[in-house]
Amino acid sequence: MAAPGLAQQSDGAAASTLLKRAVELDASSRYQEALVCYQEGIDMLLQVLKGTKDNAKRCHLRQKISDYMDRAEDIKKFLEQEKEEGKYHKQIKIEENATGFSYESLFQQYLNAAVTEVWIEDPYIRNTHQLYNFLRFCEMLVKQTSKVKTIHLLTSMDEGSGKVQQTSGLEEIKESLSEHGIELQIEFSSSIHDREIRGVLHLDIVILT
Repeated sequence: MAAPGLAQQSDGAAASTLLKRAVELDASSRYQEALVCYQEGIDMLLQVLKGTKDNAKRCHLRQKISDYMDRAEDIKKFLEQEKEEGKYHKQIKIEENATGFSYESLFQQYLNAAVTEVWIEDPYIRNTHQLYNFLRFCEMLVKQTSKVKTIHLLTSMDEGSGKVQQTSGLEEIKESLSEHGIELQIEFSSSIHDREIRGVLHLDIVILT
């Protein structure tokens, strides 16, 4: 077991690393990530403060914690204002074969009463598993307390043997959504390549796979 002094030094070093990273992210305008690092770093510094006996060091730590907390609060207010004005943009990168991501964990925080329309751009809503994933996303919208009334889907048309399956599957989803008071508007494009989901007023998320 590490001695209390060594453990405290370790916590202090970890806090310093986190807060240094927070400042770097802050300077790069990556505010959401910076906020997380600030908050975790502040929590670590608070633990270090509890174990510090020297009054001068305690005073120094309190001042640093106060400064970081002020900056974190400024960022939090800024992000909240951006969301209210519909300017907030968040990019989520999901690596290939990554696990642990659900539609709820990715989007639930953005689905409030102000979101009335959702735009989905995905070139690959064709095969059975792709149609099922789209259905699951729509089911999440139905289950949430949001006021979504219209879903706009832009995808590409399957020109092969799966065309009938694609069109019939989308029509079934459209009919099911209409029973819940949600209109599904479907458009096809031959030039679409990237995936994107947008929602009025607060949702603007890009998923890269």
